[in-house]
Amino acid sequence: MRLLITLTFLALGAACGAQEVQVDFGKPLGQVRPLHGVNGGPLCYRGTVDLSAYHKELGIPLTRLHDVPWVNAEAVDIHTLFPDFRRDPDDPSSYDFRQTDDYIDAILKVGSRVVYRLGESIEHTSRKYHVNPPADPEKWARVCLGVVRHYNDGWAGGFHHGIRYWEIWNEPDVRPAMWTGTDEEFLHLYEVTARALKTAYPNLRVGGPAIGGSGEYQGDTFQPSPFLTRFLTFCRDNKVPLDFFSWHRYTSDPRSLPRQARAVRKLLDEYGFAGTESHLNEWNYLPGDDWGPLLKEGQGPARDRWYARMGSEEGAAFATAGLLLLQDAPVDAANYYTGEVQGFGLFNFSGTPKKSFYAFKAFRELLDTPNRVALQAPAEGSWAAIAGLSADRASASVMLSHWGVVPAGNRGSAEPVRQPPPARERPPVLSLSHLPWTGDTVAEVFAVDATHNLERLSRQVLTGDSPHLELPAAAPTVLLVRLTRGP
Repeated sequence: MRLLITLTFLALGAACGAQEVQVDFGKPLGQVRPLHGVNGGPLCYRGTVDLSAYHKELGIPLTRLHDVPWVNAEAVDIHTLFPDFRRDPDDPSSYDFRQTDDYIDAILKVGSRVVYRLGESIEHTSRKYHVNPPADPEKWARVCLGVVRHYNDGWAGGFHHGIRYWEIWNEPDVRPAMWTGTDEEFLHLYEVTARALKTAYPNLRVGGPAIGGSGEYQGDTFQPSPFLTRFLTFCRDNKVPLDFFSWHRYTSDPRSLPRQARAVRKLLDEYGFAGTESHLNEWNYLPGDDWGPLLKEGQGPARDRWYARMGSEEGAAFATAGLLLLQDAPVDAANYYTGEVQGFGLFNFSGTPKKSFYAFKAFRELLDTPNRVALQAPAEGSWAAIAGLSADRASASVMLSHWGVVPAGNRGSAEPVRQPPPARERPPVLSLSHLPWTGDTVAEVFAVDATHNLERLSRQVLTGDSPHLELPAAAPTVLLVRLTRGP
């Protein structure tokens, strides 16, 4: 097995003068974590698009099942599995598992694990069809037990998939698109379902509620949302199972992801949930921090531009920065939204990879060798990076993201935004020390930017035991530097 030593850094602020990134391959720090999980499996558009080869190439570690009917078929959601609520949840003939069976099978075949979201997909329609409180929460919980039995116990012609994570609902605080009831109605549904699942299957990890708005910072103080504090108070006071707490974050600044993660972790600990995992199971780039283009009033060209920026080199640099900055954040799992075909996805509606896909591909190549080392970097510029060394000590690599700051005048632009370096900014310099070989070093630089999809920019031979390499300075850019012993 190959061994990689890696580093992580973040540099912030206005740049002036040279930016030096110092990598010391002699100081190990731990491991890079495979946090590149996604929402949505490889099957799309009722079989006309199959992304299995791409998902396997990315080595997706964890796939969350949410919003599946939007891009595939009538699968996963409770109403698709148990279409007639008048039926008996203990009768196998009450269920239709077929399309969900196929969907999950495709995910498992690419080597990913599954987070099963029990509930319904978001409804932006004026009439709400399925995101209403169940008429009988206890019966709804029995239906959920039937789903678990089918996929883990082989019940009703089922399987022994060993799905560990079972999430109860999605974004009950996002109303009415995801929940038309009251706080009390949701808390009761969560309690009844969580107790039923843990009583029948103590080894499952049961959690939720995939909260849409966990809170915001006011200066240096985190203000949790009222729904979040009420949910944690309810679970604590009533001793309701909460094996993992799931939350979402969409933003234009990747630095807010680890910052929010620290705030959520601190809050969980304060409420007595020190053993509860923290799952950031929806995250993505939000251009301009503006949800307007997703609303009905934003349809048309404005939405096209919005989606184009998510998948462009802007989105690629953001996604890479997020994956790197989350390495030292207190999260146990992360799922990008999404890994399939739609505006938020890594692929367009024809199944063609976007630039954000190539950011994930570069991260996957890094993960083949996941041990970390120390790094020193200046506190300037919007950069994040990881570097490493292979087990045979014959190769090393560095991955960097320069996400930049998108100027306000470019918000809503149809064209991907590429920023030249400020006039006084010199190209960053990569300084390498304690390489595991002596003599020359071959350096290959690959990029995801406006004109490259993880293609090689340059190949050069570096001399000396502590070589330096000048890197491109423009943003937004993702760079993967491969280092090998010279000839």
